[in-house]
Amino acid sequence: MVSQLSRPSSGDRTAPSDPQRLLRLRHTCAHVLAMAVQRLFPETRVTIGPSTETGFYYDFDRAIAFTPDDLTRIEAEMRQIICANLPIVRETVDRDELRAEIAQMHETYKLEILDGIPLGEPVTRYYIGCPDPALPPGAEPPSLFDLPAPGEPAPAGTYWWDLCAGPHLNTTGEIHPDAFALESVAGAYWRGDETKPQLQRIYGTAWETPEQLQAYLQQKEEAKRRDHRKLGQELDLFSIQEEAGGGLVFWHPKGARMRLLIEDYWRNAHLAAGYDLLYTPHIANLDLWKTSGHFEFYRDNMFDSMTIEAQQYQLRPMNCPFHVLTYQNQLHSYRELPLRWAELGTVYRYERSGVLHGLMRVRGFTQDDAHVFCLPEQVSDEILAVLNLTEQVLSDFGFTEYEVNLSTRPAKSVGTDAVWDLATDALIQALDNKGWDYVTDEGGGAFYGPKIDIKIRDAIGRLWQCSTIQVDFNLPERFDLHYVAADGSRQRPIMIHRAIFGSLERFFGILVENYAGDFPLWLAPVQLRLLPVSDGQRDYANGVAQTLKRQGYRVEVDASGDRLGKQIRTAELEKIPVVAVVGKREVEEQTLSVRTRQDGDKGVLGLTELQGLMAQAIAYRRRV
Repeated sequence: MVSQLSRPSSGDRTAPSDPQRLLRLRHTCAHVLAMAVQRLFPETRVTIGPSTETGFYYDFDRAIAFTPDDLTRIEAEMRQIICANLPIVRETVDRDELRAEIAQMHETYKLEILDGIPLGEPVTRYYIGCPDPALPPGAEPPSLFDLPAPGEPAPAGTYWWDLCAGPHLNTTGEIHPDAFALESVAGAYWRGDETKPQLQRIYGTAWETPEQLQAYLQQKEEAKRRDHRKLGQELDLFSIQEEAGGGLVFWHPKGARMRLLIEDYWRNAHLAAGYDLLYTPHIANLDLWKTSGHFEFYRDNMFDSMTIEAQQYQLRPMNCPFHVLTYQNQLHSYRELPLRWAELGTVYRYERSGVLHGLMRVRGFTQDDAHVFCLPEQVSDEILAVLNLTEQVLSDFGFTEYEVNLSTRPAKSVGTDAVWDLATDALIQALDNKGWDYVTDEGGGAFYGPKIDIKIRDAIGRLWQCSTIQVDFNLPERFDLHYVAADGSRQRPIMIHRAIFGSLERFFGILVENYAGDFPLWLAPVQLRLLPVSDGQRDYANGVAQTLKRQGYRVEVDASGDRLGKQIRTAELEKIPVVAVVGKREVEEQTLSVRTRQDGDKGVLGLTELQGLMAQAIAYRRRV
């Protein structure tokens, strides 16, 4: 199966014609939103308003909460600003003069933003509309926010401005008045800091055309139907128990069954690809995290350390140092390399409660981590092998469309020019050998090496970051790793980090939403449910179930005693792929009346025919 890479899906009706213009459009919408809010509610103080993946937001400080009616009024005001076709003008300003101006406006957040701009960097603001240059200094314009009637020029003095680096459109009229919408209001702390004031964040979405907006809104409604949190509860797959703490996942029997299937698949795929499996601790002495650099660079995302026998220990936020210690346990020869080690390793990271989101953002999760220790000349082949394995795994789970990004050396990095060039060239060569399109993010790599990121596209066109492949120069240096080269010298190995799922929990959530809980037969927690019409058919149903279970199928017999119609309805709600009705005739004929979710009524089948139907669906990893 050929993967489609870095190309919008043919079914993706929200794909922009020019992504950079769409970014400017959304950023401009954020400014239009802030202008509209201050026109309607002049006491409101403004903070920041960036573009997002699907739109924009702006954070406001206002004593009174915004209501749904307020959003309707704000949206109408935004359309008036857009239809006025006001110019958008960038101005470079003197820092001290601007500070005095902002102080006079009592915009304390803007003062803080201004003071955060490094000295020597230009300070810019963007006007919507233009101040009247003929006004004497210090004079108020005739009407600060007066807007013209549609089609008429704006009166002199109509303007609003925001401290901003850009980029933006040239006029507000470049925004289609029917291609944006305000979506919701949420709380947000200033600078994301819970010790600072709580603000009100208004979210919006903006597109190039009304058709794209409608496609997005339809996708959003479909996403609500597929929400893994809702389906996880309805299908009894998992839960988050607040008594235990936010962001900690409880896998219920059906969800645990699916997780085991995924883990078994993962292990078998890695063993077949030449990996060895590791198991390592969930906790380590704090000194390890200091040596690795995690305590320095990721401390804010680590739980507090604990003291055991006068020593400090730390829950692991990552698995990498444990694999490094395993490598360090003995001296390796160049003849042994590459070493490919993989682990389903559970890690723990501190996340603020406000950002936790079902399985997508949790505090304890399992990474499908692997590390390859190899010679410099082996890097390209190993990267290509990882890409091949990634493609195989994602395809088997139903994902065949991706977007690929290559991130290169950032301004601050470790390692020599030579080793960076070698690693980056190896990533490029592997991508070229695959024939994959990719987007280069110049300077977007980690400080310790370049990387490839793969986003998968789901059934409704959304992209999800999952797989990553990173070359690491940092840990081999920090832990002084070596191998014995052919000439007997000690040389530094190249270390490759990679994950395919990224996080088992997050990938599971993506699977739930991609299939809307209607899983392919090989993944379904219950593959077949037998529905006895009455107690007289229960023994036959149980016998069939036992026969199929011995062959590895996941089978249940409805033991509710409900009428057949309710049994069928329950199976539909639980999204059971195959149901088989067992009545008097089926018992007499030793058959089953079979119905599948995808194909509907399959008629009366013998047990062997049913086994064949299910075996074929499992072999092709499809739904029935």
